[in-house]
Amino acid sequence: MSVRSVIRHETWTLTPDREPDAEPITYAMECAVCGESSDGSEDFADGQSWVLEHCGRNPSHHTFREIITRPWRAWRHT
Repeated sequence: MSVRSVIRHETWTLTPDREPDAEPITYAMECAVCGESSDGSEDFADGQSWVLEHCGRNPSHHTFREIITRPWRAWRHT
């Protein structure tokens, strides 16, 4: 018995998932000084509020990162 391999190249596309059942885009903010972060939320304003509260509790923390979680979808061309 011989073994035979078949290799086929296919074209794939990657796009943001905008289907009705896609996960929501969420936003969070992370302190670059201590690593603490807000919870993810669909409303960016929640992260902004967290930053202002965090600065109030930690006056020396001035640098933050925005973390965006966006669903993506890969599909194969037929």
